[in-house]
Amino acid sequence: MAEWQYIRSEVTDRIAVLTIDHPPVNSFNTQVVTELSEAFDQALVDDEVKVIVITGGGTNAFVAGADIPEIKALLGQPGGLRTASEQGQTLFLQIAKATKPIIAAINGFCLGGGLELAMACHMRICSDRARLGQPEMNLGIIPGWGGTQRLARLVGKGKAIELILTGDMITAQEAYRLGLVNKVVPAGAVLKEARGLARKIVSKSKLPVAAALRAISGGLQVPIEEGLQIEAEEFGNLEDTEDASEGVSAFMEKRRPQFKDR
Repeated sequence: MAEWQYIRSEVTDRIAVLTIDHPPVNSFNTQVVTELSEAFDQALVDDEVKVIVITGGGTNAFVAGADIPEIKALLGQPGGLRTASEQGQTLFLQIAKATKPIIAAINGFCLGGGLELAMACHMRICSDRARLGQPEMNLGIIPGWGGTQRLARLVGKGKAIELILTGDMITAQEAYRLGLVNKVVPAGAVLKEARGLARKIVSKSKLPVAAALRAISGGLQVPIEEGLQIEAEEFGNLEDTEDASEGVSAFMEKRRPQFKDR
């Protein structure tokens, strides 16, 4: 297992927990993004890992945005902001397209690049004390790691425009009402809840889990007719798997299935 300065990785019960630990507020800089990318890649190819949880170290923040001094330095470099944007977008797109479920355990402030990371994850569990937002407009810039794209897809165009243009933060409860997060739980219970959700998914066969993620993600990018074709193809690809046979047999025999991920 590799070691990093700002990322902690722990695998238990086939769940990888990646913790961004960059005090005081787990802000993103180039090294943090690079280390997160390496840790994510490692968890993605590890056959023992079926679900990945991403969270922030401490209790104050998931990720409270980018490292402002680094952004200041980039302003003086031709193409600096675009390069930084593309680096973050590449990682977050890889997360969004992963065929292992990724859960964001949002334990505090989730701002800027932090919210963009959370939105790239497949599911989001949120502390009731968390605050979420895209405050880049207050710095004279815009979200550059997918915020202008994913926020609109999750909460709708009008609300996304409002949140991005005002830079306002919203509460966890408002985020849940908007459909931005899946569940809000008491502070201190976020990681436990995320692990509980992960354990439910671990109990399933990884083959239909991956197929469902491909069908959902692929279908959202095309007209519904093409999406239905993607679904039919993924559905059909499972017909000869051992786990499909085991799942159907277990249901008919009124017993718990014993999946083998094949």
